[in-house]
Amino acid sequence: MSAPIAPDDIVRTPADGQANSRPPLLVLDPLESFLDAHGLGAGEVRATPIGEGHSNVTYLIERGGEEFVLRRPPRPPLPPSAHDVLREARLLRALQDTPARVPRVLAVGDDESVIGAPFYVMNRVAGEVIVTSMPPELDDPRERRRTAEELIDSLVEIHGVDWRAAGLEGFGKPTGYLERQLRRFLGLWELNKTREIPAVEGVGAWLAENMPESGPATIVHGDYRLGNTIFAPGAPARLAAVLDWEMATIGDPLADVGYLCMMWTEAGDPRGGMRDSLGAVTRAEGFPTRAELIARYEERSGRSMRDLRWYTTLALWKSVVFMEGNYKRAVAGMTDDPYLKAFGEGVLELARQAEAVSRGEV
Repeated sequence: MSAPIAPDDIVRTPADGQANSRPPLLVLDPLESFLDAHGLGAGEVRATPIGEGHSNVTYLIERGGEEFVLRRPPRPPLPPSAHDVLREARLLRALQDTPARVPRVLAVGDDESVIGAPFYVMNRVAGEVIVTSMPPELDDPRERRRTAEELIDSLVEIHGVDWRAAGLEGFGKPTGYLERQLRRFLGLWELNKTREIPAVEGVGAWLAENMPESGPATIVHGDYRLGNTIFAPGAPARLAAVLDWEMATIGDPLADVGYLCMMWTEAGDPRGGMRDSLGAVTRAEGFPTRAELIARYEERSGRSMRDLRWYTTLALWKSVVFMEGNYKRAVAGMTDDPYLKAFGEGVLELARQAEAVSRGEV
């Protein structure tokens, strides 16, 4: 799936960008010089937006017969600490020699004068991102189940990484993760909101009053779902890489499991909403239920998936805050993503879902 592209997204020189009302997303001449300095291809760059395009911006870079992937933040204004691609690149580099399945970072651009924002370049991982349909070679009940098993097993690998040995001391605080999540997202809500939604404060209060006790801290992806992975070409299903680490930190691993369950559809679920738009494919025969996902995680990780309702509510509530911020950028004209421009009612629906899950109604 490709993100939309506007005429002012990509310019040749910084002077070309200054002639537009919005800052560009890529400036090709200085980018080519940067790639030259790091030995990444030769000649003119061809850039194509890839991915869902709802948060950080990702481009396929084709140059001299080679392919790379560039990732940068969206256009400003941005909430404090959000869309930190340099932090994301640090994590990916730390994970490259661990069992976690990640792309390889090839170069980091921390000088904003190159393209107008920090960015990093990674290798392109061959395969399929599964969002709305299965690749034909994986589209049968056995391979669908194997796809889900690969997804869970990869998450167990991430949570099993010795993050201190990987050099991630200071990347996040190993204690107090859940409390910090509530504080951070309440603060983000004040920055992101375009209207009053009482459910945000109400569910936030419920989360604070019913907070479980966390076990030992692990790496937490923060946005772990099927659509943020790449599966290698062909059968049998094999997860090749986990993408989109911008929300990652050190914290409670069960937050990832709750989020995965929040995003996982199964036969009999109501139609519509963000869960369907980002994951309706898992309704198909062969995909396990959410309960079966949890059982496999418990078996492979040795952790008990306790307090599922709390963690799923947290995931929904955070999604309300995060998506309201993206919707605010869309309303302000800082993104051309039609999904975000139409998500005003979607935020309200997420808030209603968060309330319903917190009350044990679904």
